[in-house]
Amino acid sequence: MAGYTKKEKSWMMYDWATSAYSIVITTAIFPIYYKSVAQQAGVSAANSTAFYSYSVSIATFILAMLGPILGAIADYKGMKKKFFIFFFLLGSISTLSLLFVPSDQWLLLLIIYVLTSVGASGANLFYNAFIVDVTKKERMDEISARGFALGYIGSVIPFVISIAIIILSQNGILPFSASVASKIAFFITAVWWISFTIPMLKNVTQIYYVEREPKIIVNSFKRLGQTFHDIRKYRNIFLFLLAYFFYIDGVTTIISMATVYGTDVGLGQTDLILALLAVQIVAAPFALLFGKLANIFGAKVMLYTGIGVYTFITIYAVFLDTVLEFWILAMLVATSQGGIQALSRSYFAQMVPKEKSNEFFGFYNVFGRFAAVSGPFLVGITTQLTGNSSYGVFSLVILFIIGLILLIFVPDTKKGHSPIDVAPPN
Repeated sequence: MAGYTKKEKSWMMYDWATSAYSIVITTAIFPIYYKSVAQQAGVSAANSTAFYSYSVSIATFILAMLGPILGAIADYKGMKKKFFIFFFLLGSISTLSLLFVPSDQWLLLLIIYVLTSVGASGANLFYNAFIVDVTKKERMDEISARGFALGYIGSVIPFVISIAIIILSQNGILPFSASVASKIAFFITAVWWISFTIPMLKNVTQIYYVEREPKIIVNSFKRLGQTFHDIRKYRNIFLFLLAYFFYIDGVTTIISMATVYGTDVGLGQTDLILALLAVQIVAAPFALLFGKLANIFGAKVMLYTGIGVYTFITIYAVFLDTVLEFWILAMLVATSQGGIQALSRSYFAQMVPKEKSNEFFGFYNVFGRFAAVSGPFLVGITTQLTGNSSYGVFSLVILFIIGLILLIFVPDTKKGHSPIDVAPPN
């Protein structure tokens, strides 16, 4: 971390803080716990997967609808931090609430999960927008990639502790059930998240903003309307967002559905957990590598690379039916998962006007969130229609192809273009 400012370090540490939620709740332990609870309640594997998909869609739809207006309000002086704190507390406290859900209440479990997801996603909206306040444009790719790398490294610690507790409880070494062990993992996640968010709360402040004025909500809607009126002026930003909508749809769906899919193809809990742990470890250096290579070849070239890898993953998933093949798929995900998300964030940050960063990251959130609505829904519908979750994963290939084609028409920020410079004359 040498060579980075206190603001840059504090901003990057939030990736470390929220990483526990990403791996324990979004990706690994919670989905497995939910599947076991649903199974005990008599819900079929296909239906429990579908209901989980729908809950992901609901959570992301809620914030997608709120994103632009919250972003426009947050552009006012002093508002960005307040919104960040609100959603951070919503997510972390809801995560703690998972401890008190009875082990036979699978539907209530999903409802609380929706609240945790809204909180985590909402906090990330404003966290992402803070990148313009903590570093320079030419450092954004590296800072963003390093943040993701720190997240992967940091996630290993609470994940390993949680896995150890679960395994020891399953083997009778600890005097409680695996269900209780999973709830302890949820507690560890919330404490980790809260503790390592403190540097962000103390050291990161809003530098670029719109001056406060009366009737900020009304005027926020007016500024949103003006942005839409000037959409031709920002056409390249919205072209990028359209490309992002499709390819990040596939990425986030694969992340959120990985363990549920692995369960459906017959993989044991231990194999799933170990594979996900390996992904966190391998993804860290690859996220850094994406950031370094972006400085050489440009972020756009590296985004092409990540999309290409994910396209292959969706095809490969159709033929997956052994532990070894799942490990190969997991390692392929690890090579590009962090890089494609980190560079999408920094690429977009370099395009937007800094004083309107929250508003534009609100749109970034809308496109990302609506993508996260449609992807799991697509997997859920395809899985139910075919009775095979492998075909559900394969259905995502079209999203990566469309995203890649659209991205081709977005100007390369490495060449010094801004979204306004390259817009056609009125």
